[in-house]
Amino acid sequence: MVVYSFYIFDRHAECIYKKKWTPRPSSTGSKANQRDGLSEGNPQPKTLSAEDDAKLIFGTVFSLRNMVRKLGGPDDNFISYRTGHYKLHYYETPTSLKFVMVTDTKTNNLRIVLHQIYVSLYVEYVVKNPLSPIEHPGGVGVDCEMFELGVEQFVNASLMT
Repeated sequence: MVVYSFYIFDRHAECIYKKKWTPRPSSTGSKANQRDGLSEGNPQPKTLSAEDDAKLIFGTVFSLRNMVRKLGGPDDNFISYRTGHYKLHYYETPTSLKFVMVTDTKTNNLRIVLHQIYVSLYVEYVVKNPLSPIEHPGGVGVDCEMFELGVEQFVNASLMT
């Protein structure tokens, strides 16, 4: 399994943590791009900044989550969605923290894995840390070396096999 990226969003829609391992595959050179005028000699589409990428991920999650709740009722939950190139996994905590992981398409549901990251890493190293802020205003993210190391080790040991 390949993990492309991992995001944490707070209840104010701010990305408080992001980590990228490998870039998501792009469809450059495909027939769709050639049809849109992006063939040889023309400039390639602009790559997104990390902030814009996080905003798009949150917008997608927010829209799909609301659509699932409106169509299915308040008891239905958005868990994941898959495209031809990647699969997005989603877990929301009772405090409205949103954990999002983007992986390859062959990956099974990672809701339990995201819950484990929340309980065993985020709560232990961020919530229980007296130096860590309770709120993350203005995009001030999680700045805890133990949390970052824990996420890196957890993903490498558990998921990238």
